[in-house]
Amino acid sequence: MKKKDRKIFVLDTSVILYDHSAIDCFQEHDVAIPIQVLEELDTFKKGNDTINFEAREFIRHLDGIAKGDLLTDWTPLNGPTKGQFKVVAKHDLNGVDATKVFQDGKADHQILNAALTLQRQNKDRKVVLVTKDVALRLKAKSLSITSEDYLTGKVRDVRNAMYSGRTVLDDVDEGLIDTLFEQGQLPVDGMGLEKPKGNHFFILKHKKKSILSKYDPRTGLVHRVEKRSVFGISPKNAEQTLAMAALLDPEIKLVTMQGAAGTGKTLLALACALEQRRDYRQIYVTRPVVPLSNKDIGYLPGDIQSKLDPYMQPLWDNLKLIKGQFEKHDSTPKRIDEMLENEKIAIAPLAYIRGRSLSNIFFIVDEAQNLTPLEVKTVISRAGENTKIVFTGDIHQIDTPYLDAESNGLSYLIDKAKGDPLFAHITLEKGERSALANLADDLL
Repeated sequence: MKKKDRKIFVLDTSVILYDHSAIDCFQEHDVAIPIQVLEELDTFKKGNDTINFEAREFIRHLDGIAKGDLLTDWTPLNGPTKGQFKVVAKHDLNGVDATKVFQDGKADHQILNAALTLQRQNKDRKVVLVTKDVALRLKAKSLSITSEDYLTGKVRDVRNAMYSGRTVLDDVDEGLIDTLFEQGQLPVDGMGLEKPKGNHFFILKHKKKSILSKYDPRTGLVHRVEKRSVFGISPKNAEQTLAMAALLDPEIKLVTMQGAAGTGKTLLALACALEQRRDYRQIYVTRPVVPLSNKDIGYLPGDIQSKLDPYMQPLWDNLKLIKGQFEKHDSTPKRIDEMLENEKIAIAPLAYIRGRSLSNIFFIVDEAQNLTPLEVKTVISRAGENTKIVFTGDIHQIDTPYLDAESNGLSYLIDKAKGDPLFAHITLEKGERSALANLADDLL
């Protein structure tokens, strides 16, 4: 590739904190880092969160690239198909100055000045600012700087092309539905269905007749899925019935459920975990702690437990709902309390699993849309023998500033894991919390 055809990509701090290996993802094009990014990374290097890990790993990676060379000079990146790298320390301010335009000398505007400097120094080449900060992209474009999101790891067109885990077929042969109902299973090859690569659900319909079914990649058979009640919780729609089938299948070790609030994701996962309590050493329920307004939990009063309780409360609410399904004379609620006391059931923040090996555990991760792909990978890599992991969340309700419906860990997992025989997914669309909650979902 001719030099003039090679682009110069300027990376923002948000990109590094999302993926520390980002500088290796631009093929033969050149990559530049404003020195303000290094300064910001220095403030993130201490801590146990994923962004702290990403900051430390990038700093180590950069040190390995430099080897004794000056970072302010173009340095070849490792690999014959990769471009060069440099740190932009000085700005050429003979033209537009972002700090004066926006009347603020903060790091974002210094980063814009770095991109402007490269534009002035390389007039025959295209300079692109890459950032996950939407506001910074808009500021860049207002200064005639080409800007784009960091797309590596993104799932394209999640609204229309996201894998739902099920296929609805109308006008299916009535005899086929009757045979499947009577025999309980049929070879997929003889049903006229497109053979899925992995676990997949079918809703077969003929006029007023319908049947729920699941394809098993291990046997090549389509099995009838029956409605079940577990721990006092019964599925209220077809999607919930299919979700429970995946949750209760011992051969499926990884399950994802995606859906809006009120579709029953967490409740179903908890109920199915309790139903299989004898098959696992522990039921571990967790969720990432994402403080409101991105403020650290240290802002809250009290000890660590009282700080964390507000974030874990939705999990306790679901457990309380399950206990409320039983009559007063029933001993089941008491047994659940005993399981909590004996830590057979554990509810804790996701950060608490660092360094743990999850063997013989039914592991539920709630609000997984607030995790990065790396965090999801880290959780799954902890799985030991006889462990089942369930991720639940709503990809359209992101609480972290640098993730969206396309780049979060839940979307990434659904897209990458589909077709694997250990994995099953179902998208829940119908809210069952209340008519009022459904109204809010429809109108707002």
